Amino acid sequence: MAKTTRRTGPTRSGGSLGARVAQAEMRAANMGLILRHLRSGGGRSRARLASETGLSRATISSVVSDLAERGLVREGAVLRDGAVGRPGQTVSIDGAQVAGIGLEISVHQTVLTALTLDGTVIREVITSLDVARLEMDVVLDRVAGLLRRALDSLREAGVEVVGITVSPPGIIDYSEGALRFAPNLGWRGIPLRDELVRRLGADGPTIHLENDAKLAALAEYQRLAAQGIHDLVHLTGEVGVGAGIIVDGRLLRGWSGFSGEVGHLPLGRPDVRCNCGRLGCWETAVGLESLLQAAFAPDDPLGDALVPAEERLRVLAERAAAEDARTLEALEAIAVALIPGLSILVDVLNPRLIVLGGYYSYFSDQLLPRLAAGLDDRCIDAGTAVELKTSTLGPTASARGGALLALESVFDDPSLVGVRL
Repeated sequence: MAKTTRRTGPTRSGGSLGARVAQAEMRAANMGLILRHLRSGGGRSRARLASETGLSRATISSVVSDLAERGLVREGAVLRDGAVGRPGQTVSIDGAQVAGIGLEISVHQTVLTALTLDGTVIREVITSLDVARLEMDVVLDRVAGLLRRALDSLREAGVEVVGITVSPPGIIDYSEGALRFAPNLGWRGIPLRDELVRRLGADGPTIHLENDAKLAALAEYQRLAAQGIHDLVHLTGEVGVGAGIIVDGRLLRGWSGFSGEVGHLPLGRPDVRCNCGRLGCWETAVGLESLLQAAFAPDDPLGDALVPAEERLRVLAERAAAEDARTLEALEAIAVALIPGLSILVDVLNPRLIVLGGYYSYFSDQLLPRLAAGLDDRCIDAGTAVELKTSTLGPTASARGGALLALESVFDDPSLVGVRL
């Protein structure tokens, strides 16, 4: 007598589970698609979202309702597009109760910025801290304290922090969450993510690491993409000099994350040793210390390294505006040293725009005309022309970029944010 083989319960259940997982993944993908579309294009009606994304109106209606229940979008003003039928309402990113935190550790200070999903700054703290002179554990204790206070404050305000990005001035080991080398801090091989998790607790938001210059480029790109600029270089002028590189809208990291370490190009004086150990690095000629040493006379009280860098730069900007001869001479030397390196970046990367950040942004009137003239002299074809701007984000650029990066998890999968009761 032949036996009849029946499908078992677990097989049927497994297939059903797989279908549910695939359905959940598809829904999360559609939610992320709508959020990204609203971020790049602004408020839209449901009908327009369906037309522009290719999703059905029924799917759009369901997804928008789900996003609204999570507090990630809101519907506002009535739109009349000239179409027959009922007018629609604009759907816009909300996310006022969802935030990402970026925290930059630089040589002279820390900067913490918290952004909501729509890019609104809800916390920003700049703290002078002589990071290069302090023991690493002391610095990390203070950084953890700053993060803890921000997290507590945001929780009390009903804001959910979905992630933290910490940006030291150095090379990141992404797989290990470690700082490989920060020459201007003297830090090497530091398990930075683990050290901060140990101080904050494992139940806190996910912590990521990213290089400061790369994050500054992300912050600038988010602001400039709407103008059609998708290829740019952000040059960060600090004690160290680094470049964040955006190519066709994507951050360029390189195979090991080393891209953008342009401060170590051999464009400085060959007899001057850099903190990285090499001789003749570009940042020894165009970094912040080079300007400060040249601009302040030996007997000038503001030449004291204990005076906060922001105060010293503010005074120098005032002196430059007043055409102080010593200040202008120091800035001319910086411009002359910048031109060869910028020319190399233009020839190799062909960016549409170079944004000068860090201390360079204090001296737009003195630097930009001189740099533009120098690059024009070296321009060999109209296709190598480049625009120059100084950053409007000032010392907060890297921290803002870090907060934006921390928020990417929500755009990747909005279902990570729970339904609001």
